[in-house]
Amino acid sequence: MKGNAPQKRLAKTRQALQIQIMPQVLEPLTTPTPTTGNEARSDDQLAPTYYVICWNDPVNLMVYVTHVFMKIFGWERQKAEKHMREVHEKGKSVLTREGAEKAEFYVHQLQGYKLQATMEPAE
Repeated sequence: MKGNAPQKRLAKTRQALQIQIMPQVLEPLTTPTPTTGNEARSDDQLAPTYYVICWNDPVNLMVYVTHVFMKIFGWERQKAEKHMREVHEKGKSVLTREGAEKAEFYVHQLQGYKLQATMEPAE
């Protein structure tokens, strides 16, 4: 009988290890209220936007300006040529409307290709 004692203890230990205690699910202290997202924000709450403008210059070829627009903005040739013609015929073209950082990034990109570009606050 004394030989069975270690086996009985081992069996009890195995049973104890197999018993799993389920965690309790507690109710939240506060209930979240859903937001519908229909609340309109006033113009004062929106981040200001800027126009990126490319100006005409007598130096760069039209095909080069088209290439730069395609490269920087990822535009198709047709859209890039439309803006290039606008720059050539009207003296400038508003290329895009973006937040301050992105507009500044585009202006620096265009200037890196030796195009005359600026940004102006959008109304």
